[in-house]
Amino acid sequence: MTRLAQEQGAINLSQGFPDFDPPKALVEAAHEALNGPYHQYAVTWGAQNFRESLARKLTKSLGFEVDPKSELVVTCGSTEAMLASLLSLINPNDRVIVFSPFYENYGADTILAGAIPVYVELEPPSYEFDRNALRAAFAEGAKAIILCNPSNPCGKVFSREELLFIVDLAREHDAYVITDEVYEHIVYEPRSHVYAASLPFARDHVVMCSSLSKTYSITGWRLGYVMASSRVIGAVRKVHDFLTVGAAAPLQQAAVTALEFPQSYYDELRVSYARKRDVFLSYLETTGLSYSVPEGAYYVMLNVSPLGFKTDTECAHFMTKELKVAPVPGSSFFARNEQRYVRLHFAKREETLHEAGKRLQGLASRTLVRSAHR
Repeated sequence: MTRLAQEQGAINLSQGFPDFDPPKALVEAAHEALNGPYHQYAVTWGAQNFRESLARKLTKSLGFEVDPKSELVVTCGSTEAMLASLLSLINPNDRVIVFSPFYENYGADTILAGAIPVYVELEPPSYEFDRNALRAAFAEGAKAIILCNPSNPCGKVFSREELLFIVDLAREHDAYVITDEVYEHIVYEPRSHVYAASLPFARDHVVMCSSLSKTYSITGWRLGYVMASSRVIGAVRKVHDFLTVGAAAPLQQAAVTALEFPQSYYDELRVSYARKRDVFLSYLETTGLSYSVPEGAYYVMLNVSPLGFKTDTECAHFMTKELKVAPVPGSSFFARNEQRYVRLHFAKREETLHEAGKRLQGLASRTLVRSAHR
């Protein structure tokens, strides 16, 4: 969809990356790092000062001491973090639970690890899960569950009570909860982010994957990490070494600056994205179509079924070519054949969102025409 958006000159609300720059201090730190002696390999599992700064940040967030020497691996984005974790913990033909809708990589990662994905539905529009279905999936012998919180694509933020239920099931079945928490700082009131690893007795069962991409608007830097107990990290380090050797040394050096930002940075980030969400949703409201109000992350699932397209892909192409706004067909995120949704994102400057919103109002006229012909 990004390629199609470029071909059509459309506003790209498909692939989730910003059209604004990272914090100025971070960019300046990158320039400085490129002038310094950081052009060769860093330590395979991450430069020491990067891991130390990351450990300090995580310690504040998680409420327990994170050891930079034995509990962290720096990876090439959270994409590698997830795959390295699965390859470290899962044997061929093991079962891995994946909530659906899901970020596309999870199904592929599970298959690449030789495992069998077992999908448990998050039912729109509230994206709740059936607890009996999840319990049954664990009872069938699942060795892990992948949990994206806040969720891409649906914006669900799992409550503390839901996370306790999931972690307790994992403990009961001696399984792992492998989390993807890249949107940890983009959560909207009244919701708050609860780290699964911070829950009682969760430490040995939770493997946390995350990255700096979304928090600091540096998706192209590909700096991610795995945080877990030393026993798990020992295995992940071995796999990581053979996958990528290591993340970019000068970028790790520069990112130390971001990891030392004060709490005010994260407070302002949350306020900024809440404002973008409100601007964008105000335009979606005028289309007459239903949508999910994201509790976290920066994605909206829009129900386009009233528009009368045969498939969500046909609708996405229409929106890109005719309205000049590119979404992602929602079917890419579901295990079942689901054609009702497209996903849009609002990690854009407000002027971009206003322009995209005006273009999306063209959906309202199509909805009216469809209703008149019934």
